[in-house]
Amino acid sequence: MTESAIVAHGLRKTYGDKTVLAGIDLDVRAGSVFSLLGPNGAGKTTTVNVLTTLAKADGGTVRVAGHDIATETRAVRSAIGVTGQFASVDDLLTGEENLRLMADLHHLGGREGKQVVAGLLERFDLVEAATKQAATYSGGMRRKLDLAMTLVGKPRIIFLDEPTTGLDPRSRRTMWDIVRELVADGMTIFLTTQYLEEADQLADRIAVLDQGRLVAEGTAAELKRKVPGSHVRLRFADVVALGAAARVVTGSTPDDEALALRVPGDGGVRSLRALLNRLDEHSIEVEEFSVHTPDLDDVFLALTGHAGTEVTAP
Repeated sequence: MTESAIVAHGLRKTYGDKTVLAGIDLDVRAGSVFSLLGPNGAGKTTTVNVLTTLAKADGGTVRVAGHDIATETRAVRSAIGVTGQFASVDDLLTGEENLRLMADLHHLGGREGKQVVAGLLERFDLVEAATKQAATYSGGMRRKLDLAMTLVGKPRIIFLDEPTTGLDPRSRRTMWDIVRELVADGMTIFLTTQYLEEADQLADRIAVLDQGRLVAEGTAAELKRKVPGSHVRLRFADVVALGAAARVVTGSTPDDEALALRVPGDGGVRSLRALLNRLDEHSIEVEEFSVHTPDLDDVFLALTGHAGTEVTAP
């Protein structure tokens, strides 16, 4: 993919004498999931508000779906959908009525509106609950309905601000499956989340925001390799092979009881291949190996100095 769904250069935002965004750059590829992580107050929600035209930037340029957010606001809004941290459904209406309301707001004709509503109820497994008041829905059902309402306008880009906050593990994984289906359909997802596992599972690229600045960006694997602690664990058939490997591989740590050798490294394919080739050159056979890398929580802590629970920012 070469097309960019969201491009920001030098994005700045201040509130009084507080700088919330200090000139950040973003490039979100179309048809991908981009996740923005950061501790409380990092500027994530402000970023989303600016990108969705809910707040004006104080500096920099931003194009969303090919449109300038400052001069083509209406075109930007027609191309995006926003699902906030808290479900925006009307509890006094049924699930179907909530969707019909959105269809009316998007000026969909009677037949088209009915088709869109019926399709979304089916897609989100809400057919049986369609005639029940939203107030009776579980947390997971409310989040599904909220996202379904966002899709009524057929957006090309969807902003999801903590879409699974407060959900149980099963409902959270259901939402993950829905996000994957949306991306498979060609949509672009801009995701903020307080669950690092969520970003690890869903995001094609992750950016870490801290004190209004991007401190790192890359795939989950690339970010994990930035943090010390990656290593390869090799297991051998006997103590003789383990001892031979320990002598060949400098800096390694043997575990005689487990017949295992811990070898520091970056966890990359190139270094792993070099390690195995070196052992092969000395005719040392490896029974099995595994690569261990820091998780995103380690990355988050190392990059920001904060624990990995985030999310509402200014």
